[in-house]
Amino acid sequence: MTVTDPLGTTAPAPPAAPTGSLTPVFVTLKLSLLRNGLRQSAGRRAAYITSIVFTLLFAALQLLGLVLLRGHDHAAALVTVGSAVLALGWAVVPLFFPGGDETLDPTRLVMLPLRPRPLIVALLLSSLIGIGPLFTLTLAAGSAVALAHGAAAVVAGVVAVALNLLVCVALARAVATANIRLLTSRKGRDLALLSGLFVAVGLQFVNVGWQQLSGKNGLSVLEPAADVLRWVPPAAAVDAVQGVSEGAYATAAAQFALTAGALALLLWWWQRSLTHLMTAPDASTLQADAPGRESGRRDAGGPLGRLLPAGRTGVVLHQTLRYAVRNPKTKASWATSLAIGLLLPVITSLQGAGSVYTALWAPGLLGMQMYNQFGQDSSAFWMVSQTISSRRDAYLELRGRAMAIGLVALPYTTLAMIVAAAFMHRWDAAPETLGMGLGLLGALVATGALTSAQFPYSIPQDSGYKNVAPGQTGIAWISIFGGMIAGAVLSAPVLGMTIWLHLSGGHELLWLVLPVGAVYGVLIAEAGLRLAAPRTLARLPEILTAVSKG
Repeated sequence: MTVTDPLGTTAPAPPAAPTGSLTPVFVTLKLSLLRNGLRQSAGRRAAYITSIVFTLLFAALQLLGLVLLRGHDHAAALVTVGSAVLALGWAVVPLFFPGGDETLDPTRLVMLPLRPRPLIVALLLSSLIGIGPLFTLTLAAGSAVALAHGAAAVVAGVVAVALNLLVCVALARAVATANIRLLTSRKGRDLALLSGLFVAVGLQFVNVGWQQLSGKNGLSVLEPAADVLRWVPPAAAVDAVQGVSEGAYATAAAQFALTAGALALLLWWWQRSLTHLMTAPDASTLQADAPGRESGRRDAGGPLGRLLPAGRTGVVLHQTLRYAVRNPKTKASWATSLAIGLLLPVITSLQGAGSVYTALWAPGLLGMQMYNQFGQDSSAFWMVSQTISSRRDAYLELRGRAMAIGLVALPYTTLAMIVAAAFMHRWDAAPETLGMGLGLLGALVATGALTSAQFPYSIPQDSGYKNVAPGQTGIAWISIFGGMIAGAVLSAPVLGMTIWLHLSGGHELLWLVLPVGAVYGVLIAEAGLRLAAPRTLARLPEILTAVSKG
């Protein structure tokens, strides 16, 4: 068949879109990707085989534990909550580990003549190949075995396992497709740097949950949560097996229908996101709207810039805050400090062994952001060094960086103290704790300024999770731990005042720790900045050499 164009020439008709099933093609593609990935290096093969062995071992132990729970009074509560937690993991893991599956990026298929519906079916079925689906299948099967009693329940268990697995995989695919532009951008790579924080926080909550389950109430503590989650897919399908075992067929049918409806909704969302992704133009190829650019009168500082102090201090403060938002390594460090400083009081309180003084982690972690201030500049520090020609220039540079930390640390420390006092019902100890926190913050800012000048080191920008350049690990340890010890010593006067008031019975005067700690923190920080300024001026060449090695 030929086609005639307006000029009278003929050309062959475009090839027809493929009409066969895409599923075998994508399954073969997934297997080829796995096989070719293992061929890249022996280390990758060893890591993959090791992960398979540990995953299968862990899944086998979980399966054995669920089978042994068969007939337990609270088995339904455990598997219902466990299914919901597992689905949550499937939803969030693509956001933090976008490179875990090379087939998660559908933009690689944009140029192929594929329709959304058969493409989704093929991608969904090919996604069932891998360690994650195998682990999910094992847990879902164990959950069904723990709840199924009777022939009808066994059939319901088979349906529940299939629905559970399909909902988890479809959920991960839909979330990844809807956020693929973010995940493949610079912000997505920044988000991936926070995966360690995500895992650390998750492990803390797992630890709290394990302690609750190991208490005297055992699995019964899960019943309130299970009563809610039994109507949340895919946990609803797992709980339906228990309903069939007990003869509650109408309730089980409603739970299965709810889970099937959720699966259909996820597939619809996935198809809509995929269609938009593969037909809409990429924003990176479009010219940005430039009405303000043409006028040339855009306020570079924005609303924040108008509130900052004038001169060098304001400029440095604004630059430091921009680093905290835009630089991946700096952003990860700030996010980790903010999250851990606020979560530690909450987690220790939930564990029943907490103290209001755990809130001191908040100013401690944020005060450590003052350490190695010039390392985040990397080789660009040469531009900063060109503007420092006197002790006052060095002092203003350090003061601007310290004020940026204080701008975040002061309200955050206050919030952490309020949260700790509320969770532990120790409002009487809030003023003294806040006073000690402010004193500790000022001491760490002082020692951080001194160690930034005396022990600078480079922070590699393109080395994954490495935060120290090769050969500078010893300097980093000296800077961080030496500075922390010195900061703790410098905050001793406020701590000593608090201990003395407690031991002498002057509890009615403990509120004085707050103003004393605030004034002491400001004075010790100012003293540290003034002592660090001449050291910074004298060591500009050495600092530039040290921070440029990464």
